[in-house]
Amino acid sequence: DENFAVNVSAVKRVISEKTKIIVLANPNNPTGTPTPQRDILELVDTGVPVLADEAYVEFSSETVTRLVSQYKNLMVLRTFSKWAGLAGLRIGYGIFPPKIAEYLLRIKLPFTINVAAVVAVRESLADLDYLLDRVRAIVAERERLFGELNKLKWLKPFPSQANFIFCHVLKGKASEIQQELQNKGILVRYFDLPLLRNSIRITAGKPEHTDALIKALRELGEEIDG
Repeated sequence: DENFAVNVSAVKRVISEKTKIIVLANPNNPTGTPTPQRDILELVDTGVPVLADEAYVEFSSETVTRLVSQYKNLMVLRTFSKWAGLAGLRIGYGIFPPKIAEYLLRIKLPFTINVAAVVAVRESLADLDYLLDRVRAIVAERERLFGELNKLKWLKPFPSQANFIFCHVLKGKASEIQQELQNKGILVRYFDLPLLRNSIRITAGKPEHTDALIKALRELGEEIDG
């Protein structure tokens, strides 16, 4: 819908005998929108296999991980890329019903992860308290960032449960704003796709990063307003 929530009724209407799997990014990327547990379970109740990609779940309050053991057609993917900062090592894991896990083990490649990734994961788990503290700090800064962005009349930020905030650009061009920010040493991503027209995505960082970004956006806003 207009707030990027999954329309469960619409999904159910198009399910047919050709439907093999339903994949949900939860929270969604690039909008940060979560799909409530009740909506995911409504799709699970259709009998179609449902895969929840929870790449950003550590920044969120919505997860169906603990429900996998109760359903034969619910699966979850997790990663160390976001919350633990191991994106370049391509390391993650899946939580599956036993029968699906057994099948996947039969067809998987013999060598799927490298030694560096294994070492990095072990060290991350050994320092779990520190990493989760950083996640909490990012969530707090994300909320502050949302509040500051919401004060800018030419941007429309959407509530997020990821480590970024998605915004519609109401005045000006997203591509030009992205370039102007880049010229100031601030990197954001812009979108110009059918469902994501004239939009930018901003990652939450340290407090000083938020301060620098908001200062730059206010200056750009003055230029846009003329």
